[in-house]
Amino acid sequence: MSSKRYLKELEKLEAELVHLQTWVIDKGLKVVLVFEGRDGAGKGGTIKAITGRVSPRIFRVVALPAPTEREKTQMYVQRYLPHLPAAGEVVIFDRSWYNRAGVERVMGFASDEQVQGFLRLAPLFEKLMVDGNNIILLKYWLEVDMDEQTRRIEARITDPRKQWKLSPMDLKSYSRWYDYSRARDDMFKETDTAWAPWFVANSNDKKRVRLNIIKHILSSIPYEVVKQPKITLPKRQKPGDYVESKLPVRHVPEVY
Repeated sequence: MSSKRYLKELEKLEAELVHLQTWVIDKGLKVVLVFEGRDGAGKGGTIKAITGRVSPRIFRVVALPAPTEREKTQMYVQRYLPHLPAAGEVVIFDRSWYNRAGVERVMGFASDEQVQGFLRLAPLFEKLMVDGNNIILLKYWLEVDMDEQTRRIEARITDPRKQWKLSPMDLKSYSRWYDYSRARDDMFKETDTAWAPWFVANSNDKKRVRLNIIKHILSSIPYEVVKQPKITLPKRQKPGDYVESKLPVRHVPEVY
C-alpha cells in the first residue's frame, strides 16, 4: 500500500474515530481495547494511529512497567483495576493482564500454577467487566511472521530512533518463538469467550493492520454522528490602552 493511499484512508477513519469519541462521551460508554502480540508486531504504531486525532483525556493509553515488589504481593489484576474506564472513556492497554499468560509464563516470572490460575479466572474477570460493569471489551492479537519480526528487531538495533524499543527482555524473548506460540495457543483456548473474544490481525504490513484494526473498532461499537451546534467565532476585544511590550525575550532560533 502506498503512503498516499494509506494517509487518505487513515484520514477518513480518523474522522470516524472523532465521531465515535463524541458518541462515547455523549452516551457515557466505557470501552477497553487490549493489544497483545509478539515483540515487533506493531502494537505501538497501531495505538498511535488510533489516538493521533482524538483527545488523550478520552482515549487513554495504559502501558504499565514491570510490577514493583509491592505490586508482586497484590492480587494479580489489582494493578490494572484503577486504569479501567469511567463513563465517557476509552482505555487502550498496550499489553495488559495477559502478561501473565505470555511473557511471565515464557520467561519464568510466574509459576505453572499461577499461569493456570490466571487462565481459569481471566474469563470470569472479563465477564464481570462486560456484564457487571457494561464495559465494551475488544481484545486484539497482532501476529507477525518470523522473518518480519527479525527484520523489525534488527532495525531497532541499527536505527537510533528505534533503539529505545529494544530491551534485554526483547532479545531473550526473540529466541523463544515456539514457547510464545504455545503460550498464545493456550491463551486463546482458555480465554477466547463469547463475551470477550480474541481478534487476530495479520501485522506483516503495518499500514494495512492499522487501517484494518481501526475499521474493526468502528464496526464493533455502534455509534452515530452527534450533531454539533453551529459555532461562530466571537469578535476580538479592542486593544484599549494595551501597548505592545518592549521587554527583551529569548527567541527560539529559526534554523529551518
